[in-house]
Amino acid sequence: MKKKLKRSYRVAKYVVYKQTIIDPIDHFWTFIGAFLGIATIGFFHSQRFDHLDNVFLIGSFGASAVLVFGAANSPLAQPRNLVGGHLLSAIIGVIVYKFLPDQIWISAALAVALSIVAMQITITMHPPGGATALIAVIGSEKIKNLGFSYVISPVLSGIIILLLIALVVNNIPKGRNYPYKG
Repeated sequence: MKKKLKRSYRVAKYVVYKQTIIDPIDHFWTFIGAFLGIATIGFFHSQRFDHLDNVFLIGSFGASAVLVFGAANSPLAQPRNLVGGHLLSAIIGVIVYKFLPDQIWISAALAVALSIVAMQITITMHPPGGATALIAVIGSEKIKNLGFSYVISPVLSGIIILLLIALVVNNIPKGRNYPYKG
């Protein structure tokens, strides 16, 4: 038993280590993808939202960029998770805000917790989705007044931009592919 446990530990350690070794050219492609993705979202959203709202919206997409460009092989970064996780969380965030608009502490906790469980149930776990749900509850009045439009823009528009750029940039260099084909 002890020998099997040690071997399992060594295998797990190797897998984690192997996933963190990145060819230096991957740093370039990660930078290009993340820069283009966030810049494009920022540009389009700056036309519609004020400075404060733009910062909040970019927050959850920044975390998504880390996954889709920096850890493109991760199950959490795959298109189904990127799109499903954000959309589901945005819908839940809006619903929770509509039912509990005056109790931010409880609505924030409820939106995030329900989003996590919904992503688990639908197999669309994408950690930045939790932030997307939270933004629907704690954003400015302009964000809150969007209601279900929040799901379409900025959320859907932002994830489509990230997804399209990830599909292009992550498939340019040899040995890098998205979605991951393990």
